[in-house]
Amino acid sequence: MLIALSLFLVLQSFAKEKPVKRDTLAEYVQRMSAKEPERSSITVGSLWNDSGKFANMVSDYKASRVGDLVTISVAQNLSASSTGNVATNRTFSANSGITALPGKLKTAGVANLFAANSADALSGKAQATSQTSLSTTLTGRVAAVLPTGTLVVEAERQITMNNQHETVILRGLVRPGDLDAANTVASNNVGDLEVEVKGKGIISEGTRPVNPIMKWILRVVGF
Repeated sequence: MLIALSLFLVLQSFAKEKPVKRDTLAEYVQRMSAKEPERSSITVGSLWNDSGKFANMVSDYKASRVGDLVTISVAQNLSASSTGNVATNRTFSANSGITALPGKLKTAGVANLFAANSADALSGKAQATSQTSLSTTLTGRVAAVLPTGTLVVEAERQITMNNQHETVILRGLVRPGDLDAANTVASNNVGDLEVEVKGKGIISEGTRPVNPIMKWILRVVGF
């Protein structure tokens, strides 16, 4: 009865999970438009427009204002290795006895009263290796511009394929001088880089930790 109730609770928790919501084209355009910065108003009666096509004759495509697009080339390879060896050896030996007695008493029976021997040896070896690799290209927006001119960029990518939903979120600081002619910057030149990769779907379900209730049931039945 207890196992059946536990299985019911586990199935109930999975049933509450909602599928990934997809926005319509109109909702997507509205959501992207909400992120656009407000443009400066045009002075009434003036022919000059600050956001006009020829307002700045020396401007380029490099990001410099809030809302501009920036391409980040992510190539992160992290590798760590640790090895340790421990070896100890200790030997102890002690002997005690009586080799002479007064008179003509024989010492054959007490020549060796106590003999102790002890040996202790320890040998240990440990090795740990960790390797992480991430390679992708993201295009995000300039979220803010610091007083020093450094750009705060944020990029997000969502991919849904074969019942698996993957989300990649990137944040960091970019110097305008590190942007190349194609408005691209390498991830190694991004300060305070934060990259988050999370997934939801059939692959994540197979690799995520076991539910606490199921873990308890498996421990009870011996698996």
